[in-house]
Amino acid sequence: MKIHEYQGKELLREFGVPVPRGFVVRSADEAHSAAVGLGSDVVVVKAQIHAGGRGKGGGVKLAKSPDEARAIAQQMLGMKLVTHQTGPEGREVRVLLIEEGLPIDKEFYLGIVLDRASGRPVFMASSAGGMDIEEVAAKTPEKIMKETIDPAVGFRSFQARKLGFGLGLPAELIGQAVKFMQSLYTAYEKADASLMEINPFLLTTDNRLIALDAKVNFDDNALFRHKEFLNLRDLNEEEPLEIEASKFDLNYIKLDGNIACMVNGAGLAMATMDIIKLAGGEPANFLDVGGGASQERVENAFRILLADEHVKAVLINIFGGIVRCDMVARGVVEAARNLRIQVPVVVRLEGTNVEEGQRVIRDSGLNFTVANGMKDAAEKVVSLAA
Repeated sequence: MKIHEYQGKELLREFGVPVPRGFVVRSADEAHSAAVGLGSDVVVVKAQIHAGGRGKGGGVKLAKSPDEARAIAQQMLGMKLVTHQTGPEGREVRVLLIEEGLPIDKEFYLGIVLDRASGRPVFMASSAGGMDIEEVAAKTPEKIMKETIDPAVGFRSFQARKLGFGLGLPAELIGQAVKFMQSLYTAYEKADASLMEINPFLLTTDNRLIALDAKVNFDDNALFRHKEFLNLRDLNEEEPLEIEASKFDLNYIKLDGNIACMVNGAGLAMATMDIIKLAGGEPANFLDVGGGASQERVENAFRILLADEHVKAVLINIFGGIVRCDMVARGVVEAARNLRIQVPVVVRLEGTNVEEGQRVIRDSGLNFTVANGMKDAAEKVVSLAA
C-alpha cells in the first residue's frame, strides 16, 4: 500500500525524523494562505501523486510570493501529471503540499527496503541524491552503500556512522546523522513498511539534516496490525480493476497486454506470464485466484478480467492440488455461462482428477479450448488473441 509524500512525512515526524514545515492544500486560495503562514522567502509547491519523477514532469515548482504560489497551484490542480512512473496516461493532481524553502548545501539518498535474497532489511545510502536511484544503480552502482540489518538487534549506531562517513558528512554532523537514520529505521520497523525512501536527504547550509522528500510503502500483509493506516489509502491513485479485485481477495495486477491470465498460485502465475511472452504474446494481467478457486472466485475473476477492454483471449492455468480439477472446471463453466463470455478461452488443467476436469470443459459447448501442457496452452492462446 502506497501513501502520499505528505502522509509519509507526518508519519516520520511522529518518530522524530526532521521534515520541512508545510501545509496540505486542495485549492489555490489555500495555497496562498499556506505560503503566507509559512512566512519564508521561497515556498515549494509539490503535486501529491503516487509516482516518482514529479519534478521533471512539472509537479514541483518554487514560488517566491504567496500570489505566485496561488498561480502555480491553480495551474497544477486538476492537471494530468505525466512521469516515467505514471505511464503516458498520467495522474490527476488533486492535492498539493506547500513547504518552506530551505537553504540547500548538499543532497543525498537514504532508503530502507527488504532484501528478499537475505530475508533482511537493507539500509542504503548514496551521495547521488535528488536523482532516480534506479539510474544511479544502473550507471554508477558503486555510489550506493548498503548495510544489512539483523532484525534481532536492529540498525546499530556503528552502521549509521559508517554510512554517514561514507556520504562525506562533516564529523560534527555524524551524531545528528546517526539519530536521523536510527529514527528512520524505527519508523520502518514499527510501521511494518516495505519501503522507506528519502530522496533527497538534505544537508542545509546551516548544518541541519532534513528529509526533503519521503516515499513510504506499507506491507499489505501487516495492515491488520495498523488499522489506522487504512485511512491513508487514496483510491484515486490506484487502478480501478485492482481495487475491485481486492474486494474479493483476488491478487490482481493490471498489465498492458491483451491475454488475460487466471491462475492458482503466485509462482505458477509468474511462469504463465513468462511462457506467454516466450510464445510471442503479451499478458494483460497477473491474477492469482488462490488455492480454493471456487466458482464464486472464478466468476469474480472472470468479471474483472473481461472489464479490461484490451483483452482478446483468456488463459486459465490451474494446478489441482488443494482443489480438484473437476471442481475448478465446473466452476469455470458455470461462471462463463453466467457472464456470457464471448472471447476465446484456453484452459490448461493439471493434477487431481484432471481427466474429468478436461471432459467437463470439452462437453460444456462453450468457446473453450483444452490445452495439453503450458507450452501448448501459451501457443494456442497467443494464436487466438492475434
